[in-house]
Amino acid sequence: MYVCVCNAVTERQIHQAVKQGAKTVKHLKDSLGVGTECGKCVSCAKACLTMARDSQDASIVKKLIQITPIQLGAA
Repeated sequence: MYVCVCNAVTERQIHQAVKQGAKTVKHLKDSLGVGTECGKCVSCAKACLTMARDSQDASIVKKLIQITPIQLGAA
């Protein structure tokens, strides 16, 4: 889905930017040009950024759980 029509920025590009370290809408503006023309996309870009960060955080937690065995009942 296109988030920023003016600069042809997609939701996928925002998710990729988050994987590369983007943490704020300002980072998206600097790296992708989101919101630099008409600005109507900023609220949608912010929502996509939040979803991408939450998804990345959940992925990291899942990986940690998989690599950190827990022994139940060990004393």
